Amino acid sequence: MRSLQSAVVAMPATSVIATNKLIRNTYTLLAMTLLFSAMTAGLSMAVGAPYLGVLPTLIGYFGLLYLTTRLRNSAWGIAAVFALTGFMGFTLGPILSMYLTAFQNGAQLVMLAMGGTGAIFLGLSAYTLQTRSNFSYMGGFLTAGVLVAFFAGLGAIFFQVPALMIAVSAMFVLLMAGMILYQTSELVHGGETNYILATVGLYVSIYNLFTSLLQLLGVFGGDD
Repeated sequence: MRSLQSAVVAMPATSVIATNKLIRNTYTLLAMTLLFSAMTAGLSMAVGAPYLGVLPTLIGYFGLLYLTTRLRNSAWGIAAVFALTGFMGFTLGPILSMYLTAFQNGAQLVMLAMGGTGAIFLGLSAYTLQTRSNFSYMGGFLTAGVLVAFFAGLGAIFFQVPALMIAVSAMFVLLMAGMILYQTSELVHGGETNYILATVGLYVSIYNLFTSLLQLLGVFGGDD
């Protein structure tokens, strides 16, 4: 009887330790990949790399995402994460260069987008980790919303509809904020147990949030 009681008591403690380890590993790897992504973006800007275009970027992203998913349970999964985030950083460099040259206040726009992204991410993550709120119910809605926004964004690019592009950027800001809440909640409540996949999910949310904020700032606050 005592052994059964000990097991019941030990299970929550073990679960808490495992969750804390998962969160620590995720945020450590996330910080490292964000730094690496910033370095590759800086390298891309330094060498004057051209923008690859929508299709090559999507092919590279989904290809590396597939590779990361396949290798998620091995040490090679970490290398795949850095390959994915490094690639995304490299593709971001030409976009940043464009803002810095196209707008007189381009540097200010980039810093505002960066600061806003950091504030949103840290605020929502801290709230979820502190309150341990469960946002798992948002998963289906967010997935559907991202798909709609993604295809709407492709339509806006190919058909050159500026108003739709602005609307898609606004949608992505809201959706990525929701994704940060959802993904952090999954870490806390056991919905996600692989820190490599958790890192990729949060990185993509941060990346999309930053680029969407930057586009909105360029439209409404850009000084040509």
